Amino acid sequence: MTDVTAPSEARRILESLGIGADNPGAWNGSWLATKGPAIASVNPATGKELARVRSAQSAEYERCAIAAEAAFEVWREWTAPARGEIVRQLAEALRRQKEELGRLVSLEMGKVLSEGLGEVQEMIDMCDLAVGMSRQLYGLSMHSERPQHRMYEQWHPLGPVGIITAFNFPVAVWAWNAAVAAICGDSMIWKPSEKTPLCALAVTKIAADVLEANGAPPIFGLAIGDRNQVGKPMAADPRMRLVSATGSVRMGRAVGQVVADRLGRTLLELGGNNGIIVMDDADLDLALRAVLFAAVGTAGQRCTTTRRLFLQRGIAEAMKSKLVDAYRSITIGDPLAADTLMGPLVDTVAVDDMMKALDTAREQGGKVLIGGERVDRSGFFVEPTLVEATVQMPITCDETFAPILYLFEFDTLEEASAQHNAVPQGLSSAIFTLNMRSAERFLTAAGSDCGIANVNIGTSGAEIGGAFGGEKETGGGREAGSDSWKAYMRRQTCTINYGTELPLAQGVSFEV
Repeated sequence: MTDVTAPSEARRILESLGIGADNPGAWNGSWLATKGPAIASVNPATGKELARVRSAQSAEYERCAIAAEAAFEVWREWTAPARGEIVRQLAEALRRQKEELGRLVSLEMGKVLSEGLGEVQEMIDMCDLAVGMSRQLYGLSMHSERPQHRMYEQWHPLGPVGIITAFNFPVAVWAWNAAVAAICGDSMIWKPSEKTPLCALAVTKIAADVLEANGAPPIFGLAIGDRNQVGKPMAADPRMRLVSATGSVRMGRAVGQVVADRLGRTLLELGGNNGIIVMDDADLDLALRAVLFAAVGTAGQRCTTTRRLFLQRGIAEAMKSKLVDAYRSITIGDPLAADTLMGPLVDTVAVDDMMKALDTAREQGGKVLIGGERVDRSGFFVEPTLVEATVQMPITCDETFAPILYLFEFDTLEEASAQHNAVPQGLSSAIFTLNMRSAERFLTAAGSDCGIANVNIGTSGAEIGGAFGGEKETGGGREAGSDSWKAYMRRQTCTINYGTELPLAQGVSFEV
């Protein structure tokens, strides 16, 4: 275990990012005063308060929504390349603040520093991708069946977008949405997790400074508040043409139903119960390294965390032995310390949920090979855990947001694929094999049913160049990737008659 960062370091990071001890929780072009209750940001490594944020109430949300509509009316008239220039400058501002913002992510969320810095780099990469998109918002040209007619499609800005993000990626998921929405001509309101309000304040301040320096409208709105004061009004608000929500399946169902009732659009990135299949012919050292990061990284608090590991019987015992030895070497402690591999869970509720899941696993016949205990120290630390399991255990179909890895054995790839797919979620998946036929079968329609399927790499660490998202209860949404901009725009089909006749489609005749 390593010592936890001193409070003076926390103050220094906050001050360097322009954040004080008590902050307003809404921005619509200016910081809005609110009488809402204070939200305490807690360092999960110590359990102690970092700072307080005044939560937005429904009145502040309404002011943000009005400002978002007004900003959209101006922003949509900017050319897409000009909008891209603003996003390019945002990337540069993030580069300048990468070190301190990454440290804040680690401080407030609990992920280790390399992951905190990596999350800010993902924001930068996402901005760079969006800048390129700003000159490629293309439409198709189609041949008309009518003589002297031209037909094509074009894309227009959609409107204000609601962005709901989770605590585990407190800044990157905003960028996935905000960078693309911005170049598409949309304004937005961000509802971040109440567990990571300081990260949201820091990012909004950086983005607001870029807008102000360029005389741009306040397209990056912020409303930090609970589901009743901000979340529900946002989902029900017809001004929010799209609501992009990242979080639990339960949350996604609630948001999806409300938005669907008003015939709005949703982009849902929900739970994952990701599996890796390791074949007898796999490179076990490669598989081991991949499983360790995918299962233990971010203390198991990623939607792409590996939660189920399927081992072909020929290598099962050897792989289990390697995993147990590796788990013994995991350094748990201060996420800002250079030698730490796993930080804390986000709060005491997350710790309790992990312990309850392990109790249930034991009751259903699971055997804990290593870990499974709370770490006796301040903060919300636990031991990463390996559990021998069977596919008959219902708990293995649930997503527990903690470092629990269930181990299964199988005989054939067909058996493993069926077991792998027999869960409600469908986000990320992987196979380790040196056999081309096994790899290709895993990537067919009869193989993995997930939105992401990898060969000889783990389930975590998706690149922004590929569409990110999943199937089934994961929600079906896609963010990042080549054509993700289409979710943030509306398509329009145009037909131009440049002749003197008026022929009708399908040969219809209507003569008066």
